[in-house]
Amino acid sequence: MDRRQFLIGLGAASAVGVVGLAGCGTDEETPGTEPTTTGEGPVEGGAGGTVGVFTWWAEGSEKLGLDELESLFKEKYPNNTFENLAVAGGAGSNAKAKLAADLQNGNPPDSFQGHAGAELMDYIDADQIVPVNDVIEELGGASVFPQNLLDRITIDGDIYSVPSNVHRANVVWANPKVLADAGAAEVPADLDSWISDMQKVKDSGVETPITIGGTWTQVHLFETILMAELGVDEYNGLFTGGSWDSDGVKSAVSKYAQIIEFANTASDGDDWPAATDAVIEGRAAYNVMGDWAVAQFASKDQVDGEDYTYFPVPGSDGVFDFLADSFTLPNGAPNPEGAKDWLRLVGSAEGQLAFNLAKGSIPARTDVAADEFPAYQQSAMESFGADAIASSIAHGAAVNMAWLSEISTAMSKFYSGREEETLVSDLVAAAETYGA
Repeated sequence: MDRRQFLIGLGAASAVGVVGLAGCGTDEETPGTEPTTTGEGPVEGGAGGTVGVFTWWAEGSEKLGLDELESLFKEKYPNNTFENLAVAGGAGSNAKAKLAADLQNGNPPDSFQGHAGAELMDYIDADQIVPVNDVIEELGGASVFPQNLLDRITIDGDIYSVPSNVHRANVVWANPKVLADAGAAEVPADLDSWISDMQKVKDSGVETPITIGGTWTQVHLFETILMAELGVDEYNGLFTGGSWDSDGVKSAVSKYAQIIEFANTASDGDDWPAATDAVIEGRAAYNVMGDWAVAQFASKDQVDGEDYTYFPVPGSDGVFDFLADSFTLPNGAPNPEGAKDWLRLVGSAEGQLAFNLAKGSIPARTDVAADEFPAYQQSAMESFGADAIASSIAHGAAVNMAWLSEISTAMSKFYSGREEETLVSDLVAAAETYGA
């Protein structure tokens, strides 16, 4: 796989090869639970020492997932001391800024979180992470990880991260009581119908039919509208030289502008849990968020199908907006063998079961039984195996960090000024500067 293909991420991927994600578990011993292998042979209970793990999982269901991994890490590798280096804020924007400074200053953590796909290219180009082929092979390689997922974390024959999960981004989370009261209980077929339903909700007395947070949540919402309006092929083509000045993009921008008028006022300090809580509390009807939101509903004792419901962003049914969290081995990690213990846990079937049950995502491995999970995750497993795959812009699967930064700046400018032509021209300029 060459460098340009890697930057495309999962943009042109089909669902072929990932159907096994929803497969049943096996009776074989779980890979990743064997003693650590070092140059001097196995080390029972882990390599020893402190293992500093850097993430942006500091609150909500993300923190619950990290807590599960930390607990399991202590159990499986008692020789090691886990150090939580999480930094809160905005889908990792705050964390990435601190991480960039730490890496530049030669102060890497033992492992850090990165989104699988184009985002990792920045670290590879800067020689800040090293291959983890040996860990992936020890975990089972292509026999347990879908090949087209491995392809997207591989460059020039090397794998640079261990995937911990798969998320779907194009999900609408809704309050069925609010919708019923507004006469908008049917799932809308397309964006125009959805906009009409938002007006019904507003007319029923709900001031903000849809909720948003800071800029990254707005990018997240926009990408789902973009793929709904363009269709998966044209959307994927945007990252391989397609036109950001097309009529389809302009139409998506127009519909995004209409939808954002139904939203709450937000600032960059606002994160996703509060936007989800507004739906839970009936102060809003809709929120578009990745499926980490399902754990937020569960944490508030919400019942699937009664207190909340979910469906693909109207117009994007049959499309799985993909992102995946993964963990790296930094070049110059203080405790590389301890870091490999962490990677082994993250990539193990046991680790992925515990983590994804808490976080709301689905395992990256194919040998974790679907019936271990609640209804939403089972539906996501089925969708990932059957739907066309599109890569998330907001979460680093489709674009590198510089390109995402320019898109985020354009979205922030639009939120302040609401100038559609300016947003389109800014998106065109970003693609011309940073596109593949």
